[in-house]
Amino acid sequence: MIRASAVDLIGRTPLVALDRIHRGPGRVVAKAEFLQPGGSVKDRAARAIILAARKDGRLSPGAPVVEMTSGNMGAGLAVVCAALGHPFIASMSAGNSPARARMMEGLGARVVLVPQVDGLPGRVTGADIAAAAEVARRIAHEEGAFFVDQFNAAEGITAHASTTGPEILEQVGGPVDGWVAAVGTGCTFMGVARALKAANPLTLCAAVEPEGSRPLAGEPVVKPGHIIQGTSYGAVPPHWDASLMDLSIPVTDDEVRDWHRRLAVEEGLYVGLSAAANVCAAAKLLESGRLAEDATVATVLCDTGLKY
Repeated sequence: MIRASAVDLIGRTPLVALDRIHRGPGRVVAKAEFLQPGGSVKDRAARAIILAARKDGRLSPGAPVVEMTSGNMGAGLAVVCAALGHPFIASMSAGNSPARARMMEGLGARVVLVPQVDGLPGRVTGADIAAAAEVARRIAHEEGAFFVDQFNAAEGITAHASTTGPEILEQVGGPVDGWVAAVGTGCTFMGVARALKAANPLTLCAAVEPEGSRPLAGEPVVKPGHIIQGTSYGAVPPHWDASLMDLSIPVTDDEVRDWHRRLAVEEGLYVGLSAAANVCAAAKLLESGRLAEDATVATVLCDTGLKY
């Protein structure tokens, strides 16, 4: 099959079993989202938001697009905007990995790096994100650009409810016992959870949060800086639907580093730190005794490790 553009390459990623890194109880299976043209799961939301905005007139042909990003959404938007003929401007905290800025620039985007407020390189906080978002809003106003505003764009949730979740069900061959994912905007977690719970209301859906930064679990944020870029900014996302979360699973920086290394050397999967956090949490869920011995837990390998 010949695809018309890079936009049509987004989605339909394989589901891979992680039987080498987790030998039981149960099984961890993961969507290989790092194979997307922009290198991450965010490609799905980027496509959905831009196509919706073009359809309803918020985005005119050839008009510029601007967004605050940790790098993954920006890469997805850069891919979609390049294919559809929109100049793209990304506002990103300087604390995010330089590789992400280089990828966006390579796709023709203009990247505006925003100094960190209280974070450190590799450890971006909610305040850092807020500063980058304010710059994006200013640029949108000054240049008449369409502001994506991913944290408040419902299309991101719909994208996963209509594609990622149904793909998992089709690839597994039916309902799964558990779903685990880290939360940034919350779109991936909520969209997939909606699809999986529609197929089986008993599917256990667990959010992944860094130890010390667990607002979804109702805990005070005592460690706003952590290594899982693009997730867990110390606040509940605007569109958050708490009814979709059955529990929160904490992970530490040391655990994430260990699982990141193991995914590479035991599975041959060089993915990002959020992917490592997801797999770590999926294994914890299976080992917790909350599910049957032969349970299947699905998660997502969010992005490629080449962005770090």
